[in-house]
Amino acid sequence: MTVRLLDFYADWCGPCDAQDPILEELAADYGDVEFEKIDVDQDQDTANEYQVQSLPTVVVENDDGIVDRFVGVTQRPDIEAALEQADA
Repeated sequence: MTVRLLDFYADWCGPCDAQDPILEELAADYGDVEFEKIDVDQDQDTANEYQVQSLPTVVVENDDGIVDRFVGVTQRPDIEAALEQADA
């Protein structure tokens, strides 16, 4: 099963900068998960498709669809739990 983490961000978003180190750690530890950064200013269609209204937004999905969604700066244990659930 493919697990993906979509990180919706913008260059002007301070909380997005705070979220980055957490996601970078997770990307290093979860090599089997596809991490994708999506700049909402550059890719509004994808942001609209996922109904992103606030930043940062992190979406964890697998082949069955969206497993979890986090809005605002989210700590590692919460995202990790969603990644584990998506891979179950």
